[in-house]
Amino acid sequence: MKLKDRTVVVTGAASGIGRAMAIRFAAEGAKHVVCVDLDGDGADQTAAQINGIAYKVNVGVEAEIETLIDTVETEQGPIDLFCSNAGISVAGGVEVGNDEWQRIWDINLMAHVYAARHLIPRMVQRGGGYLLNTSSAAGLLSQVGSAPYAVTKHAAVALAEWLALTHGDEGIRVSVLCPQAVRTEMTRGHEDHVASIDGMMEPEPVAEACVRAIEDETFLVLPHPQVLDYMRNKTQNYDRWIGGMRKLNRQFGGFEG
Repeated sequence: MKLKDRTVVVTGAASGIGRAMAIRFAAEGAKHVVCVDLDGDGADQTAAQINGIAYKVNVGVEAEIETLIDTVETEQGPIDLFCSNAGISVAGGVEVGNDEWQRIWDINLMAHVYAARHLIPRMVQRGGGYLLNTSSAAGLLSQVGSAPYAVTKHAAVALAEWLALTHGDEGIRVSVLCPQAVRTEMTRGHEDHVASIDGMMEPEPVAEACVRAIEDETFLVLPHPQVLDYMRNKTQNYDRWIGGMRKLNRQFGGFEG
């Protein structure tokens, strides 16, 4: 899908990958770029830079996602591309409290469900549309130091797969973004942690990889190409891969998103 003259929504657009996406999509000639974030001021700042539109939204609340979609489609027009990019991190293992598990589940997974639930029927009716869901390399591999992050990001990949195979014949295109470490607020102070073992990428190349994937309608977006090799190693010999991850766990022990 070409982005020129399209109406695009980007969540988590106040900073980091989301902000870079919004700016890059605008440069591609998108007709409307809707910048969405819980940080309303940050969303406003991104929108002001690209002559876009900003909305303050808690993506973990279904009613707010539904209202966002209704508002954009009424005021700006049919949404061609919805980027469910907002995400959070929670450190720790199974001892993490239920409230924190629920919070990260709502934002890292259910926000994607809500967007698909309220957009796919509209997109199908008008002949198609595009969903770009941000997961992480942690969704394909795992995350040392954070069970909630690893589990929710795996779930985000699984949802994207299901949407692609279920609705592809109806004109719905799906991509899932799975980078390693990217220089964002989430990774601030963790520049030497496990996710950055292959280096810390700036948000702009990640946004560029998304543009190329959308143009080519490629499902898996890997700004760090070595992640594909790690995936192959994992599936080739799961026990050996677990052993290697245990070594990383002993070395790093903490969490970086």
